[in-house]
Amino acid sequence: MGGCPGFDFLDHTADVLIEARGRTLEEALEEAGAAVYEVMTDTSRVMPATRREVIVDGIDLYNLIYRWIESLLVLTDSEGLVFGIFRVCEVSEDGSRMRAVVWGERFDPSRHEHRTIVKAMTYSQMEVQRDHEGCWRLRFVVDI
Repeated sequence: MGGCPGFDFLDHTADVLIEARGRTLEEALEEAGAAVYEVMTDTSRVMPATRREVIVDGIDLYNLIYRWIESLLVLTDSEGLVFGIFRVCEVSEDGSRMRAVVWGERFDPSRHEHRTIVKAMTYSQMEVQRDHEGCWRLRFVVDI
């Protein structure tokens, strides 16, 4: 496994199992967003031409993670956007609300590598852990 922060793609039979890490919960959520879009394209080639604020409410931290990724995928499905920069500005103390800003642009097949389409976020194998060094680890599966 990689260090903190970052993300890894772990072995999974059919879909993609992601482990996102951060020194803070906010950073781990940013890495989770980056990992999902790295499945779809080379995010280093995504220009920050479009800014979107994303506010997410959940019933708990697990639901918040689910709804965070789901909200990003809805923007991709509805507006054709891919994102390369993710900034989680705040997460409520109880983990039920977050505010983030993401930057990206419309997917352009002449400039953006077409990898695998992420269809949906899932609760499959979802875990939230904080290790002995304080690093947050978020694991979840996306449906491809």
